[in-house]
Amino acid sequence: MVWAYPDIDLIIVLASLFGLVYLVYLTRFWMINRRLQVQKRRLVTKLVLRTIYFLLFLIALAGPSIGTSTKEVKEEGKDIFIAVDLSQSMNATDIGPSRLQRIKFELKNLIKNFPSDRIGLIIFSSEAFMQCPLTFDQNVLQLHLDGLNTGLVPNAGTDLSGPLRMALDRFINDPSQEIKSKSIVLISDGENFGEELDNVSESLSDAGIKVFTLGIGSQEGATVPRGNGVVIDPNSGQPAISKLDRTSLQQIAAQTDGQYFEISNQAQELGNLIASLERLEGGVVGSRIIETSSNKYFYFLLAGLVLSLLDMVLPIKTIKL
Repeated sequence: MVWAYPDIDLIIVLASLFGLVYLVYLTRFWMINRRLQVQKRRLVTKLVLRTIYFLLFLIALAGPSIGTSTKEVKEEGKDIFIAVDLSQSMNATDIGPSRLQRIKFELKNLIKNFPSDRIGLIIFSSEAFMQCPLTFDQNVLQLHLDGLNTGLVPNAGTDLSGPLRMALDRFINDPSQEIKSKSIVLISDGENFGEELDNVSESLSDAGIKVFTLGIGSQEGATVPRGNGVVIDPNSGQPAISKLDRTSLQQIAAQTDGQYFEISNQAQELGNLIASLERLEGGVVGSRIIETSSNKYFYFLLAGLVLSLLDMVLPIKTIKL
């Protein structure tokens, strides 16, 4: 016999309390015996009865397991591609210490919430690149997140359709078709210079792939650092101001039945994004048969309840007048 919950300390505490309470009970009857005739034999019978069902309760609490049984354990998971904008505007400091540094910190917390899911990482600006394919290895993902910087991709404007098309192609060609939940987390300050956004959003919607967009930045905006200076607007000759543009991000989320979230001076919605991803129904990615012990606590609990009911319904007389 093995025990499912062998909490020796708890059992000792409960047994001690029972002994203490019953000692008070016996003391009370001993004092009564000085004036009245107490039926000691019946008193002992009552003590034995209560001790038996109390011990049965303790055994049930410890979870006695007798014999073994087999059980199929199914492993469920989701596929999530995280696409991170690495355009120069992500260096803006309206969200401290910068938009990109803040996103790197938040993503490390995000992936920790999905240890049984496959997560991939796409980086993009004017072009998209697969930084890390779908993987269960969170240590690899953390290393890739640490190395994110705006120098990893060409910076000739931001095309939001590029990472979405790349994630869609990977999902379609993925042999693991048993995964029900396929989703994309698109992170950007929203500036979009691509022209294929509507087409790729429609393709994602047809494939049942939800896009959750996360806007980073503020409405006031900030200058974009470059070297020892800042990026200059060629039209005005003044420092360029990068502001959060929600329009494209909200449009993508709406067209794919996803949701838009934001990290700004007014909103901190990463927790809401995590909650939405957790609500997605995962698919079966594997199963295995395990041998488990069979917990028989119910029989001991039932026997203890029967004896305790008999103790209450049919009290044993202990005093003879």
